[in-house]
Amino acid sequence: ELLIVLAVIAALLAIATPIALNAVAQAKATQVASNFRNLKSAVESYVNIEKPATPSNITLSELKNKGYLSAVPDNFTLSMTNWSNGVATATIFYNSLDVDANKVTGIYPDVTVGATNMTLRFRIAKWW
Repeated sequence: ELLIVLAVIAALLAIATPIALNAVAQAKATQVASNFRNLKSAVESYVNIEKPATPSNITLSELKNKGYLSAVPDNFTLSMTNWSNGVATATIFYNSLDVDANKVTGIYPDVTVGATNMTLRFRIAKWW
């Protein structure tokens, strides 16, 4: 009887473990995609409200300090160009390979995958 119980437990673990691992991977991908969306929104809000003369000076720490972010997520960086014909380009980088890039792009298709990172590039038009 004990062997039967152990066999049933082993079978249940064999089924449950891959499902649990996939759920963890999906949750991490969802978190990274959500961070991309939140960072994009924070950058757009900052630029449209603060109207910076040189957007290339904007950092994620500055967005946090000004209240546009509650925290700077790990492994993310921001690069921005200055105004060119009233348009600036922002690029958000996720500099880690700890998440399935295909899952992230499945959640947020605007994200592109490179050899060492994932990026989200978008343009912001100067309206003022």
